[in-house]
Amino acid sequence: MALSTCGPVSTDGRGRELIKHGTSLFPAACYHDNLSEEAVSWHWHDELEAFIVESGAARAAVNGTEHILRRGEGIFINAGVLHGVWPEGEDICRLPSVVFHPRLVGGSVDSILWQKYLEPLLSDPCRPYVCLSGGGDWEKEAAHAVQESWLACASEEEGFEFEVRERLSRLIFLLTKHCPAAEKAPSEKLLRDGERIKIMLQYIQAHYHQELTLSKIAGSAAISENECLRCFHTMVGSTPIQYVKQVRIQKAAELLADAGQKISDIGAACGFQEMSYFARTFRELRGCTPSQYRRNLRR
Repeated sequence: MALSTCGPVSTDGRGRELIKHGTSLFPAACYHDNLSEEAVSWHWHDELEAFIVESGAARAAVNGTEHILRRGEGIFINAGVLHGVWPEGEDICRLPSVVFHPRLVGGSVDSILWQKYLEPLLSDPCRPYVCLSGGGDWEKEAAHAVQESWLACASEEEGFEFEVRERLSRLIFLLTKHCPAAEKAPSEKLLRDGERIKIMLQYIQAHYHQELTLSKIAGSAAISENECLRCFHTMVGSTPIQYVKQVRIQKAAELLADAGQKISDIGAACGFQEMSYFARTFRELRGCTPSQYRRNLRR
């Protein structure tokens, strides 16, 4: 089945998502996440992504900019753009999403579809994302195209591939027609921050199990500690050390699925030398202890 949940986001050293979306024959997949159970942490991928909030509210952060999206509202995220999504409020937040490679609608790089529509969109630093908040008729049509492509992908009825490609092609056309490139390009500082944050994320992903300090994280990108703090605050919305804790707990949650590993060994493997601190941090970020989380997985 094409329909699934993303679960914890697995990334490589630069925060690039490792999940393969769809197949080489049909590079598209649809997901149905309950953000109240598992948020979508910071990551990026070569594919395009679009989602519409089904229930509740979501806080979507893209390249350091946050948007609160409510039922019926959504967002399109360009390829290679750092982003994450979290629940907003107490209501259960469900998020159907479609992730697809540009070649699904653009074909080969020498086609008119690619050169006229896809390439200008993919290479435009002024359009890292587009909110689909229903402010105009075209936004409603674009949101409807996302929903219809998701339904077709999830159903996998005969010929669904044509339906998915048709709806996503319509989405791309609407985006290129109604969201022209901004006259003012992003500042060099913003672009530089984007590259620096990827370097520092790479360093954290590669060394999360070791002792990490602000000095070490800043040094990985050859910047000062103050500049490191500013960059994290601007792009990620947290401190570097808080982000390290999030990565460690995410890794621990993945390892807890293996009932054969001791919880204390998992904590140590994820950079927690004291079991009490591991349990306290896990409860802080996941709302339960590691042992409770493991029991929930079994159920």
